[in-house]
Amino acid sequence: MHDYESLRKYFNAELLEIVEELDKEDIEKMRKFRDEFREKYLTNQDIEKKLNKKNNFFPKFIETFESDIDIDPGRLLGLTDGIFGMVMTLLVFGMALPGTQLLTEGEFIAFLHSIAHSFGLTIVSFIVVASFWVYHHEFIKIKSLNMPYLWINMLYLACISIIPFTTSMIGLYSDFFTAHLIFGINIFLTILFFLIMYLYAYNRGFLENNPSKREKKYVIHTLIILMGITIVTNILNFYSTEDFMYLFLLIPIISTIRDIRFKMKS
Repeated sequence: MHDYESLRKYFNAELLEIVEELDKEDIEKMRKFRDEFREKYLTNQDIEKKLNKKNNFFPKFIETFESDIDIDPGRLLGLTDGIFGMVMTLLVFGMALPGTQLLTEGEFIAFLHSIAHSFGLTIVSFIVVASFWVYHHEFIKIKSLNMPYLWINMLYLACISIIPFTTSMIGLYSDFFTAHLIFGINIFLTILFFLIMYLYAYNRGFLENNPSKREKKYVIHTLIILMGITIVTNILNFYSTEDFMYLFLLIPIISTIRDIRFKMKS
């Protein structure tokens, strides 16, 4: 700032000396040039304003981005229920009768035996998805929302929507560990995004029931346990047998037991 003032005074002094040596016509040209220069270029004050505006842009952008939006939370809940219903229906539709008519009892028994693994996997996936629906209705009751929360919820729903595909992948390629790994990653990401969604809503004050720190700790620990089950199940599937996929049934069992114990201590 001081350098600018010194420079300005220096040029003013030099200009005064030049002006004294000019005639009236030259002075008018100089004034015209000065006015045009001022109109074309910013003054020092304008530059400071522009810099301040630039420096304040990011905080204001974040503040605006995280401000509440005028969307009824009930509509988001309706969308969530609709996606859960669609996913659970697609899981059941994944089970199909054979393309050709079965003529004997033996062929029918052989058919049942051939789909036993896929049927078991479908039941497991259905119960897991149903558990996520229960968690969402039990823990996520929001009174308001903003854009970040909305898209975290969308990513959570995207993970839910992929479950029928990853379930079918295991049914078709059950001998490949990668198929089981993809399914496990799908479940893991679903739990992770649910945890992020819950923590964000808790920290922003979006949750309708204003949960206590004890309830927050209970929810976090429950979800971490479910993540652990997902990891252990995938490891056991790799080193042992694919039948360990039924360990996913521990998800609703453990969460139900923890819920009962939490409510008994309340």
